[in-house]
Amino acid sequence: MDSFRSKIIPVTSILLGVVVLWYIFAVILNAPFQRDLDRRANETSTFGELIGKTLSQPKPTLPAPHQVAVNFFENTFLRPINSNRSLVYNAWVTLSSTLLGFAFGTALGIVIAVGIVHVATLDRSLMPWIIASQTIPILAVAPMIIVVLAAIGITGLIPKAMISTYLSFFPVTVGMVKGLRSPEIMHLDLMHTYNASNAQTFWKVRVPASVPFLFTSMKVAVAASLVGAIVGELPTGAVAGIGAKLLAGAYYSQSIDIWSALVAGSIVAALLVMVVGIAGRIVDRVMGGRPA
Repeated sequence: MDSFRSKIIPVTSILLGVVVLWYIFAVILNAPFQRDLDRRANETSTFGELIGKTLSQPKPTLPAPHQVAVNFFENTFLRPINSNRSLVYNAWVTLSSTLLGFAFGTALGIVIAVGIVHVATLDRSLMPWIIASQTIPILAVAPMIIVVLAAIGITGLIPKAMISTYLSFFPVTVGMVKGLRSPEIMHLDLMHTYNASNAQTFWKVRVPASVPFLFTSMKVAVAASLVGAIVGELPTGAVAGIGAKLLAGAYYSQSIDIWSALVAGSIVAALLVMVVGIAGRIVDRVMGGRPA
């Protein structure tokens, strides 16, 4: 019970604080436009009426939490799943490219990490370029990937997955390099004493030691992969997906729809990270690890 309270109370307190600040800033940011509307209508609102109006504008500068919650509920539970306005449908479109890109990025990151650990030349030559690649803004990379792949006839899911791969392979590479190099010298010397081959040392010492690092980096990678999928939907003119919802909301000044789509994306990211964490604990138990 004490452990439960120690986890729930801090999170709930921070959440309440965020909601209160959200309401305060919603009133502050929406008030100038509301005063302008009142002035045009020759109306004089009291302080309480002004606050009420700022929290109920159809196209506010900053939507109030209850407006986002109502919009999210309607577009999640009251829309047909196959509707373009359904957040479930749009989240699934984005999720499909996210998972594909995450799979590609994880596989690529592991392969690169294995090469870096076992080939000193790759460590000196490839690693700096991998780090440098992440300094390029994804908003600059995404259109180039879309255009290049479209020029050779590749459109649809693959370009968005490639952008997710670009963002997700880096944390996996760094985590796996750290994990594969984490065994102590004493353990490696012991395998050498047993006359173990490099392959045996790799599978029996390095790989088990790298698993915790791998799943930790995969949590970062899957969240980055979702961001890549959303960004990839922006330059393609996609008609479905969380990125498409954000773009449509920006075109038509539907700020409530924008924030609702952001909430949907956050929930999807949290669920993906949770699934990766559960998978990591399962793998740890299968490998004989003890629960903390």
